[in-house]
Amino acid sequence: MIEIERKFLITSEAYKSEASSKTLFVQAYLNSHPERTIRIRIKAEKAFMTIKGKSSENGVSRYEWEKEIPVNEAEELLKLCEPGKIEKYRHLVKAGAHVFEVDEFLGENNGLTIAEVELSTENEHFIKPEWMGEEVTGDHKYYNSQLILNPYKNWEK
Repeated sequence: MIEIERKFLITSEAYKSEASSKTLFVQAYLNSHPERTIRIRIKAEKAFMTIKGKSSENGVSRYEWEKEIPVNEAEELLKLCEPGKIEKYRHLVKAGAHVFEVDEFLGENNGLTIAEVELSTENEHFIKPEWMGEEVTGDHKYYNSQLILNPYKNWEK
């Protein structure tokens, strides 16, 4: 139940031609405290409740628990969430032995695109595609729960 992932900014839209799927996600948070978040997410025809713990010092790993819930219950829980929501398209892109989840944000976070790769260990090797740029693992401003509080549209670029 430990999630190990690394995050990278995207430097081009080349990933789109390599993507095997594109799915709309809508999510919000019942709790967005940095030491514990409770997320409600609807992706296509499924819904999930996810609890995440505080990240490790380097930001690579943290506790994660997730359970599928009925979509109608998720829709009701979204009404109870803290203000704001995340809307994004998730593209799945295989590179080597790994599948990258590339999130193309919409709404107040339009213009931000981040790739995540889940790993088995913190030091696991993976192929870094050409369209991936700067690593932002552990930078809290790129956490979805923080993008609700301080959307990308408000950042100085």
